[in-house]
Amino acid sequence: MEQKALVCIGCPLGCRLEVTIENSEVLHVTGQSCKKGWAYAFKEYTNPTRILTTTVVVENGYPEVASVKTEKDIPKNKLFECIKELKEVSLTAPVHINDIVITNVANTGVNVIATTNCEALDTK
Repeated sequence: MEQKALVCIGCPLGCRLEVTIENSEVLHVTGQSCKKGWAYAFKEYTNPTRILTTTVVVENGYPEVASVKTEKDIPKNKLFECIKELKEVSLTAPVHINDIVITNVANTGVNVIATTNCEALDTK
């Protein structure tokens, strides 16, 4: 049997979990204060995922960068591949909240969307 320690992010409590694993299977979880703890521990051990948040450059806009995020969580092992794709992205103002920045980022089936508005600069 193997023991893993995790800090749960399922709710604001941040419980310290102890996960018991045998033959690559989650057998037991202790330390959770709510029902979300077991589900979080199971998912984190079997298929860890994250929502990626970052920024991209905006051409001819204010502000000069737009905050972006994945629409939903993606496999943790795809984060750096997604970041690499986003480094190549440059948006042209105006940018609006929920604009799609990348479709199917890193072949995850998940889109990256803008989470801020950027105004176009007046170039007159």
